Order: sequence, then structure tokens, then C-alpha cells
Amino acid sequence: MDTYEQKSLFKYVIAIILLFLSIGSLFYTNYLVDKLEEREEREVRLYAKSLQYAINSQPGENFTVVMEVIEDAVNFYQIPAIYVDQNGFPQEKINMKFPKNSSRKEQEDIVNKSLAKMKQEHPAIPVEITGLGKGYIYYSNSFLLTQLRLYPFISLFVMLFIGYLAYLAFSSARKAEQNRVWVGLAKETAHQLGTPLSSLMAWVEYFRSEPSIDPSIAEEIEKDVIRLEMITTRFSNIGSVPTMKEEVVADVVSNFISYLEKRVSSKVKFYVSNELANGQTVLMNKNLFEWVIENICKNAVDAMAGVGEINVILQSPPLTKEIRIDISDSGKGMSKANMNKIFNPGFSTKKRGWGLGLTLAKRIIENYHSGKVFVKSSEIGKGTTFRIILNAKIIGEEELKKV
Repeated sequence: MDTYEQKSLFKYVIAIILLFLSIGSLFYTNYLVDKLEEREEREVRLYAKSLQYAINSQPGENFTVVMEVIEDAVNFYQIPAIYVDQNGFPQEKINMKFPKNSSRKEQEDIVNKSLAKMKQEHPAIPVEITGLGKGYIYYSNSFLLTQLRLYPFISLFVMLFIGYLAYLAFSSARKAEQNRVWVGLAKETAHQLGTPLSSLMAWVEYFRSEPSIDPSIAEEIEKDVIRLEMITTRFSNIGSVPTMKEEVVADVVSNFISYLEKRVSSKVKFYVSNELANGQTVLMNKNLFEWVIENICKNAVDAMAGVGEINVILQSPPLTKEIRIDISDSGKGMSKANMNKIFNPGFSTKKRGWGLGLTLAKRIIENYHSGKVFVKSSEIGKGTTFRIILNAKIIGEEELKKV
């Protein structure tokens, strides 16, 4: 398991722990809520019994103190309750809040609405009235109980939100760190190549001026020096703002494939199919974009073990800003798991691979060209297709007719 996978696994473990803690908090809070709800029901039932006793008691019996004690208990929990007599009319109301200066009619409306709500929340508690039938007490949960019911869900949302923010912060910090590493490595590589390149150019000039040395030797060395200069330019562009120019996409791709074809195995055949409109251009940095094509094609060559076909198709859906470049090989393909990790830094399916080529390709396309690069499809034993998407000028119907 590489470092990238270890960090990803660590994040998942933390996320799972936070989730279990949140769920545990949710269940425990619900347990407390249920207990408090049972207690409130007992208080209301006690209030119902005391009210029943008061109504059925003989005139002159002193029940005032008992009623006050029980009402105080119900008021302590702030439990809204309404007593409805045998005829269905509200009589007693406790813990009902009315707006200041509200009229009697407005208060009646509030009581009726609260009563309708209470009937849906809890079963009515009967109050036996001697010789007259039954009255009923309806009640709602106290404000405290309502708060406790909502608390675990709010807590869960807050924890998930904080976890999400922490994930974003962690990802941003990791990307910033990776950027510094990439830029430092690239700049240092370009700097280190500068001195030997100057020396090699001097040797090329010396070989050309020496009559006893075959001129073709100097020409071949110069080709390699030019190649090294291009590599140096590529590395120096990483981490800085590259110079972007309008380039004809088909020309850039075709010319570079022709160049690359002579420098890989002769048993690998390249085919380029251009379905773009004539002169279709894209704002790009040619050196960096060729590097992307090179990395994908070289990976394809390795996947085919130096024998097979690479097909490059350039196309653009009508009336869109997209230019699609599909690069397909006839290699060994890859699993879905590897498809998801192929662009991760350090991931490689090759024994001697560094796992940097496709990572650089993704960064070049997404960071500098505002495009996309991904594995379009792959099948074990049949090959893989990479797709690059670039943004181009919209071609209207009139322009298409002229092409």
C-alpha cells in the first residue's frame, strides 16, 4: 500500500469513527427523550387525576393546596395542556402562551389550533365526571423535550458539516504541499539540466569544427541536445504561468505523433483520425500539451509490451465548445480499482514506474488548460482508452457550412 492510499484509508477511518459517534449520540439522546416523555406523561396523568378529584369532590372540601402542588409540577416542566369537558369545550388551560394584548377571539383561535395539534401528538387522558360522563386532557411536549428531540439531528448535521470542512481543509493543505513539492522538483530539475546542456552545445560546435570527426555525429548529438532543451522547458513551466497560444489541435497532435512514432518500438503502429473542422484551434502551451500526449502514449506502449496499435481520434460534437482526443491502445487493460487510482501521485502498475507521468498529465490539462483527462474505458486483455477534453471556440452552423 502506497503513502497516498494510507492517507486515504486514515481519512476513511476518521470519518467512520465520527459517524459512529454521531449515531451513538443520536440513539442515547433519543433514549433520554423517551424517558423524559414518559415522565411528562405521568405528570399530566397526575394532573388529570387531581382535576378529576377536584371536580367530583363535595363543595366545601379543601382541595386547593393539592391542586396547586400538582399544577406547579406541570408548570415546572412547561407542559402545555388543555382540559376539554364532556361537551367538547375547552375549560382549563395551562402553559398556553398568548400574544400580548391579544383579543379573546384570537386566544380562542390559538387554543383551538393547539388543541387540534395536541390530539395528533398524544392520546387523550380521560377525566371521569360523576354523573356527567368523561372530560379529556390533551397535551403537547414541553419546550425542553422538543429541543432535546431536535438536538441529536442538529448535532449530527453540525458534526458532518465540521467533518466536511475538515476534509476540505485537509485536501487543500495536501494539494498545496504537493504543489510545492512538484514546483520545487521541477525547477530544480530544469536548473540542474542547464549546466550540462551548455557544455553539450559547446561540444557540438567543437565536433562540427573538427574536420576529422564525422559531421553526422554532431547532428545526432544536437538532436539529443534539442530534446533535452525541450524537457528543460517543460520542467521550467511547471509551477509558473505558462505562455498560452492559439494552436491548431490536429497539427500539434499529428506532428507530435509522427515524432514519437520514430522513437518507440517499430512494432507499435500509430493511427490518427482527425474529425475536427479545418483549422480548429485551442489556447494551449504546446510543449506541455505534447508532454501529456507523450506520457499517455508511452504508458500505452508499456501496456502493450512494445507490440500493438495506438489509435488517436480527434473529434468535436457539433455546436459545442469541446474538443475530444481519444487515445486507445490494444494493451492489457486495467481493473476498475486501478482506473480510479491511475492519476494518483506515486501509483504505478509498472515495477520500475514512479507513478508521476499521468499525474503530471492531469495537472497540465486541468490546471493550465482548464480541461479534463480521464480513463474513458478499459477492459482486461483488450486495451484502454484515455480521453482528453479541451475547450475551443464555438463553431456555429454558418461556419460549419463553410468548412
